[in-house]
This record gives sequence, structure tokens and C-alpha cells, in this order.
Amino acid sequence: MVLLTQNSTFIIGQVAWLLGKIMEGIFTVIDFIGIPNIGLAIILFTIVVNLLMLPLNIRQQKFSKLSAKMQPEIQAIQDKYKGKKDNDSMMAQNQEIQEVYAKYGVSPTGSCVQLLIQMPILFALYRVIQSMPAYVGKIGETFGVLADAIIHKDQAQFLLNSGVDSIAQTINMYGRAVNTEGNLRNGIIDILNKLSTADMATIAEKYGLNNLTYNGHLILSNETTRGLIDTYNSFFGLNMGNSPSYIVREAISLGAWGLVVGAVAIPVLSAVTQWINVKLMPTQNSDSKDAQQNSMVQSMKMMNMFMPLMSAWFCYTLPCGMGLYWIAGSVVRSVQQVLLNKHIDKMDFDELIKKNSVKSAKKIEKMKEQRERINAYANMNTRNIQNKANLKSNMTEEEREAAMKKATDYYNQGNAKPGSLMAKANMVKQYNEKNSSGSNKDNKGSGKK
Repeated sequence: MVLLTQNSTFIIGQVAWLLGKIMEGIFTVIDFIGIPNIGLAIILFTIVVNLLMLPLNIRQQKFSKLSAKMQPEIQAIQDKYKGKKDNDSMMAQNQEIQEVYAKYGVSPTGSCVQLLIQMPILFALYRVIQSMPAYVGKIGETFGVLADAIIHKDQAQFLLNSGVDSIAQTINMYGRAVNTEGNLRNGIIDILNKLSTADMATIAEKYGLNNLTYNGHLILSNETTRGLIDTYNSFFGLNMGNSPSYIVREAISLGAWGLVVGAVAIPVLSAVTQWINVKLMPTQNSDSKDAQQNSMVQSMKMMNMFMPLMSAWFCYTLPCGMGLYWIAGSVVRSVQQVLLNKHIDKMDFDELIKKNSVKSAKKIEKMKEQRERINAYANMNTRNIQNKANLKSNMTEEEREAAMKKATDYYNQGNAKPGSLMAKANMVKQYNEKNSSGSNKDNKGSGKK
């Protein structure tokens, strides 16, 4: 319920914590050199994260290239067994396809595994950027000074009763879950972090927050002095906490057309860079004989055309900081893609396939040896069981009676191991004999009377 609290979701929470440490380190460095700016931190953060994910991107590109080369062979195998639905044919088809994958040195689930690795990273990225005060200590403490002042004055009742809908709706959500002052403080910090400039001015006027300082610096801007929060959020005149749609409305009312151009540039640049990124990505040909595969390729092309428009709309309605991340990410990925395409084009895939074929042959030979050993062991055990069965079936009547007598004598002598089934059977036998003798005595005694 408390949005400021660092994410605790399994895997995503741990990844967000790690990425938060990277973001905090970046902000500490740029603050040390005198330019503590969230927009600049987001750009540098995006570059660092994409460089860390570069090995995954290279593997994915190699997988795509090898998949395109081996597709004709897989298609030939599918045509070979087309219309054959019996179990033997299906098993043979799967075996041959597996051998093709092994020949090219790729796994059928290789692309899925890479996507599964990237998904928690992407979710964690959004979490860190949306909740900077939760992961960057200096930003969090700056907002914390404001939250402490609000709590100290009237326990944030103004937040509950103000005319600012975004504040009232959010704090009402916290109201049922906040039991300690620490959680209330976190909730107020999270709200303050998401406020627009006008809402923040309303809060500052109500609580007289314009004179608060952190480490000797004014926190909120006034008519003569620029505050820390404004310094953190302002990137080329745009507040990273405000959405472009909000900036456009406010700028038009003030006649600040430069801000209108800057705000509109964010969704436009997001769509353009996303489109360039999509164009640089390798795509599969749609001339396959498999109708289902052709349909998937066409659906992917439609999605790639639709994604830039979606990113433009999201960047227009979400805070500018998120739009800046999308733009920076698309630019970095586009540069990476150009370099990757050159690297992939220089690779000798025929030589790579030969090496993979040798490895595949050794692996298949090893698997055959293991299978042969298992079959030999199974046959040996089967022969032993059969020999014992044959031995018992070839025994004469006198031999079977002698074996039965030997087992009975062993049983009567109580030579079984402690805890074994034979030992438990002896205990039951002794118990029955004891009870039987006791009942016989009682019967004799009753007869005398």
C-alpha cells in the first residue's frame, strides 16, 4: 500500500534494489561534480543498464541469425512428415528437429530464456525511475524534510481535505494501511514526488514550506531563489515530474510557447526513436510455406508499426522523466543495433556451424553410449530375474519341499534381523501363541468347575 517502500516482489524487488544502487551511485557522482539533475541521471542510468544487457542482446541476435539459416532444414523435416500423426512419426520428426538445433548450437527455448531474464529487469527499471526518492537517498531525504514538516503541523489533515484530487485519492488509499509515523512519512513523500508544480505550490503555501532547507540549501523555489527539488527535476526547462500534457496546458495559459515545443518534443522523439529502433531490428522473412509462421511474422510487423504510436501516447500522459527514459533507451538500443549488425555480419556462421556440428556429434555419441549402457544394465537385470524364475520352475517337488522346510525352520528359530519383516512376523506369531495358550488354560479351568 505504501508506494514509496522499495519493491519487495520476488526477483523484481531484488533487481530493483540493485538497479537502485546504480542510480544512486550515478546521482552521487553528478551531484559531486555540481550537476545534480534527475534527467541527466536517467540518461546515464539508461546507458549503463543497456551496456550491462549487451551480452544478452548479442546472444539474441546470434540466435535470430542462426534461426533464419536453419529454418529451411526444419521446414524440410516438417514437409517430410506432413500428414503423419502416428506416434513413431511424431517422435522421429522431433528427433530430427532436435538434431538440427544441436547442429547449429542453439536451444529451442533460447529466445524465451533471454526474454525471461530481461522481463524482471524492465519492470524493475520502471520501478526505480517512478520512485526515485525510494532508491536515491539524497532525493528521498530532501522530500523527507517536507514530509516531516507536514506531519509535525497537523498530521497531514490538509492532504485529506484539500481540493487537490490526486493528493486526496492517494492519501485515502494509504489511510487504512498507515499505522506508524514512518509509513505515513513514506506515503507523503511518495505523494509529494508525484505532485505537479501547481500542486506543490499549493502545499507549500498551506504549510509555509518555502523556508525549509536541507544541508544548507533551500528545498522549494521562491521568487528569488531556485530550490533543490526544482534543480533536481528541471531538464532543459521541463519538470521531469510533470507530464507533457500538463506542461502544454500550463504553458498555453501562460503563453510560454517554448515550453509547449519542449513538452511536445518528448512524445514525438519517443515515437521517432522507437520507429528507428524497430527498423534496425532483424526481421524474419514471410515467404515460409508454414501459414502459421507467416501469420506470426505479419502480426509482429503490425505490432512494430503500432508500438511507436503507443509510446508517443504514453510519453504524452506519463511524467517527462519516463518519456526521457524511453527516448534515451531507444537511442542507445539503436546505436547498439547498428554496431551489433556490423559485428553479426562479420561473423563466419559457416565456421560456427561446423564447430557446433562437431560438438553436436560428440554429444550425440556420448548420449548413445549412455543409452547403450543403460540398456545393457536393464537387459542384465532382466536376465537375472528370468534365470531365477527358470531355476524355480525347474526345481523338483522334493527340492521345493526341502526349500520350504528350510525357510520354515529359519522362521521358527527366530533368526530374522531386528526390524525386518521376518522379525515382525515372529513377534506376531509369539503373541498369537501366548494368547492361544492362555485361552486354553481358561477353558480347562471352566470345565473343572
